[in-house]
Amino acid sequence: MLPAAAPALTMALSIASPAAAQDHSPETPDVLETKNGPVDGVMLDTGVEAYLGIPYAAPPVRELRWRPPAPVESWTDVRHADRFGPQCMQPLRGPMTNQYSGAEVMSEDCLYLNVWAKPGLSDAPVIVYIHGGAFFVGAASMPLYSGQHLAEHDAVVVNLNYRLGALGFLAHPELTAESEQGASGNYGLLDQLAALEWVRDNIAAFGGNPDNVTIVGQSAGSMSVLALQASPLADGLFHRAVGMSGALIGDMGPMAMPSLPKAEADGVRIQEIWNTSSIKEMRGLAADRMLDLPRSPGSPRVGPNTDGYFLPQTIQQTLSQGKQIDVPLIVGFTRDESFGGFGRVAGLAEYRTKAQDRFGDRAQDFLALYPASTDAEASAQAALADRDSTMALGMYEWASLQQANGSAPVFSYEFAQAHHYPEGVMIAGHDVQNAGAYHTSEVPFWLGTLESFNIFRPTRAWNEDDRALSTAMQAALVSFAKSGDPASGAMNWPKFDEGDARLVLLKSGDIGLAPWPSQQRLEFFRSLNGGG
Repeated sequence: MLPAAAPALTMALSIASPAAAQDHSPETPDVLETKNGPVDGVMLDTGVEAYLGIPYAAPPVRELRWRPPAPVESWTDVRHADRFGPQCMQPLRGPMTNQYSGAEVMSEDCLYLNVWAKPGLSDAPVIVYIHGGAFFVGAASMPLYSGQHLAEHDAVVVNLNYRLGALGFLAHPELTAESEQGASGNYGLLDQLAALEWVRDNIAAFGGNPDNVTIVGQSAGSMSVLALQASPLADGLFHRAVGMSGALIGDMGPMAMPSLPKAEADGVRIQEIWNTSSIKEMRGLAADRMLDLPRSPGSPRVGPNTDGYFLPQTIQQTLSQGKQIDVPLIVGFTRDESFGGFGRVAGLAEYRTKAQDRFGDRAQDFLALYPASTDAEASAQAALADRDSTMALGMYEWASLQQANGSAPVFSYEFAQAHHYPEGVMIAGHDVQNAGAYHTSEVPFWLGTLESFNIFRPTRAWNEDDRALSTAMQAALVSFAKSGDPASGAMNWPKFDEGDARLVLLKSGDIGLAPWPSQQRLEFFRSLNGGG
């Protein structure tokens, strides 16, 4: 790979991203004027125009590495926005992720966004999608995240790249000292902010209403949505929010977020791993060295931190004080996603031992809430506890804090639709027939990208029920973007009320109301978090 001083691509591939090349019509959209210069795009067979790879900030290379995004240099000739920009630097994604992802160009020069819209729109609702990937992998160019199908519902859809891993989230005392804001580490979140500023300044040219912007994200993208809601810097840049399976609230598991001093200490450990003596020397490293980080337990962490600038205080404090950006909100999780302290358990004895190790004198309270008398029950209860202690609890906390301390309504859901697979299909050597409604499984239903799983080989056997559920979920999302209410002809969706906590169960043939997971179970984990 090329050194960081070279803004050129760090990996050249001879095959084009299929999402960039699919369904193109020979017709060319009109040239549109953006704040930085004219662009044209491509017309898709569905009648949607796609404008791909538009830069929203300067390439964050050389001296701009580990600095807030800088303004992009303007242009005068028409920029042909007909292919995605490179993805941000990241490790090779694992085979379980690459089941729906193709070969893509990768570069440190990666701050690009994409826009999908029907021609002739005016003041249409805008949906901005922020991808997930644990803040170290993922890209807006992945077919799973295409905005083409939502745009068919008369919304203007935007998605974006943001810096990942150490390039996006390294905090360090030297970086804090050189910063005018006395902060470091949240560069990827500042990229998202810059993209929203681009939307404010330019989206009207694409038929969108800059005063009606909905931000949507899943997993790390959902955590980003919550961070933006808690940041005073984002005030006025969005007007509704949707969080799917990710909340930076509490102290347990993947939801925990460090203070700036703790993040700086991890940055110093990373500097030692790279065997460098200064930030100047680190800025001279080749971009691929930034990927050379261990991810085992106890390794230095790279991710968002409470930096005192983007996030003046912890997100939980902001929401508890009612200081968040008070906008209508949808939050939810999937039935079978499982993160947390148990992981896989071999049987009943291991389950009980792990409960004792994890909860100490509260272990019996835990086992009363998650009883098991067989090995199979122990495995199922461990997975359920891991889901409840992280995703379900985080989303519940987000919803209840917004309801208690804001005036805008909250809506909640549980996605319970298992994917359908061709007989005998294996993914990364795994039999996935019983994967259930796993983490990320809801995304193609919300975005209408079911067939993204079948671009390279058939890994899904979608049926009419799947397609009908996706259509209903897209309609609900666009309804929410238009009005702040997800209720549509396909579903009744009441507001969240902690006193009677019900959610919409998203499952084909069974869309309706259901209770949140046991309040006693959530209160147990909430008490461990210091919330009760």
